Amino acid sequence: MKTLILFSTRDGQTREIASFLASELKELGVEADAVNLHRADDIPWEHYNRVVIGASIRYGHFHSGVERFVKKHLQHLQAVPSAFYSVNLVARKPEKRSPQTNNYTRKFLLRSPWQPTRCEVFAGALRYPRYRWYDRVMIRLIMKMTGGETDTHKEVVYTDWDQVSRFAREIAHLVSK
Repeated sequence: MKTLILFSTRDGQTREIASFLASELKELGVEADAVNLHRADDIPWEHYNRVVIGASIRYGHFHSGVERFVKKHLQHLQAVPSAFYSVNLVARKPEKRSPQTNNYTRKFLLRSPWQPTRCEVFAGALRYPRYRWYDRVMIRLIMKMTGGETDTHKEVVYTDWDQVSRFAREIAHLVSK
């Protein structure tokens, strides 16, 4: 059996984390598939004994498709051990890297009918040169207000890859309900 890692990404960092998790799981002897949640129409649920969903935040919100996906596939998500990870720039601050201290993740979990077995919050990446003009201006403003990087020529990866590795080990040890 395998682990299904679904991701919803805006600029690619959540996909990078999903790929890294899949690679880490494979090193632990666990087969894993990383799949874009927005392109996962017909999932062969019977092939998976664990599910992980990763989603990024943009302007304070997850992509609306994440909540729709959870509602549509709730029965499958509740039938197996599952995990959720959130990716956002607020988590660049260590005190904002837990489901309890990260407002976006906490609100999602309070609203969601799905309650994953494990949950983690990862810092994302700031990729100014790749953003459209509007996003570059808005994200720079947000970063200025929150004491973050404002040089629009820079790309900064805040993701703590050791934290992601630890999460992969936790996922590997999730057992059937």
